Amino acid sequence: MPDEPFSFDLLPRQASVPIAIIPTGSVTPAKKRDLGVTHAKGEILAFLDDDAYPDKNWLVNAVRHFQDSKVAAVAGPAVTPTTDSIKQRASGEVYSSFLVSGSYAYRYFPNRQREVDDYPSCNFLVRKSVMEEIGGFNTNFWPGEDTKLCLEITKKLHKKITYDPKVLVFHHRRPLFIPHLKQIASYALHRGYFVKKYPETSLRVAYFIPSVFLAALVIGAVFSLFFPALINIYIAGLLCYFVLVLLEAIRKNPRLIFYVFLGIILTHLTYGAYFIKGLFRKRLPEEEE
Repeated sequence: MPDEPFSFDLLPRQASVPIAIIPTGSVTPAKKRDLGVTHAKGEILAFLDDDAYPDKNWLVNAVRHFQDSKVAAVAGPAVTPTTDSIKQRASGEVYSSFLVSGSYAYRYFPNRQREVDDYPSCNFLVRKSVMEEIGGFNTNFWPGEDTKLCLEITKKLHKKITYDPKVLVFHHRRPLFIPHLKQIASYALHRGYFVKKYPETSLRVAYFIPSVFLAALVIGAVFSLFFPALINIYIAGLLCYFVLVLLEAIRKNPRLIFYVFLGIILTHLTYGAYFIKGLFRKRLPEEEE
């Protein structure tokens, strides 16, 4: 039961909803969303990316969670549309792979309901009162604006963010390989930097694994040159990795084996390199704007 009365109702299906288009100019998504907050009239703010669209029951399934006054925000999976191109669908398979996203793979396909403390804003609904209390996104970070927001909701206000697999949107992916890897590089750079800036939700072992793999790959190759006895061990380890990735590619989608196999490997290497780069950055470019 809710801790306080639920003060708004769902709009009837036949009701017309006014839409306002507000020009923003060339600013970051966080700034655009903050502007939207100031113009919004409702109690719940719903955020989508421009390359995402919601399931028909998106709002209905999300709104019921706000009956609990402790729930500040609701999120759900961002699923790759089946109508996307082969390379886009392969990108989606890479993102949803346990070998890439680990325990965060539920962000890309429906999984069990849970509480989360860090979630992408491509599928995110939040109370307007909460946004006003914390001052909106109030950042130039992109990506990563959602990490800052979720941190303030969960650690500063001590409120909940609920993940519901039925609060579903469809998210077009950037195709393999270059567009996908550019996005991965940006994510990794910011996450590495956030390890220092927002350690509460970014200083986690899972985010370091690709960098450890990359370091082992390079160090192992160098040591093998000076210690021939290590070559067989190094090659055996590498073969085990390739077999594991191949099996995962087959499991994910046998029709996209080549793209998913190579996509996972390149994602590991790209994320690992740019995460390290982020760790050593003193500031990110958008902080200087």
